[in-house]
Amino acid sequence: MTAAPRCYDPPSLSERLRTVDAMTRPLMLEIIDKACRRFPSLGQNERTARVMRLVDAEAWTDAALALMELELPLWQVRRIAYDEGEWHCALSRERELPDWLDAAVEGCHGDLAIALLSAFIEVQALAVEVSRPSVPSVRSALDPLYEPVACDHFG
Repeated sequence: MTAAPRCYDPPSLSERLRTVDAMTRPLMLEIIDKACRRFPSLGQNERTARVMRLVDAEAWTDAALALMELELPLWQVRRIAYDEGEWHCALSRERELPDWLDAAVEGCHGDLAIALLSAFIEVQALAVEVSRPSVPSVRSALDPLYEPVACDHFG
């Protein structure tokens, strides 16, 4: 039996996170369902059970951090700052680099858990883009006016 392909849609989740005021259980479950690739494949192990216990306890920030640890093992929280009513969270693969050299991914929101998950969703969106082939596809038929020309000059 083949599993139905899951629909990963980080851009719509990103937009949704921008418009909500606070984290809710249905929203967290939607994020797990639509943005997490490892979570369902791990089944019910200790790490996924921990995330679900945190969700059940409505410990949103801890659940977001546990989910990022599970889904993004190569990424770490670089910075969490609160400024003028908003949380700013940056995730990085190279946390030890100076800020100006690091390509951190940032998320911001008035709610800390949503700010963390916004950055998480942005990283997941980058992963979807990177998974596309970097080499363009070859055309199936050559242009009839195309004729190769040798342009070597050994003189």
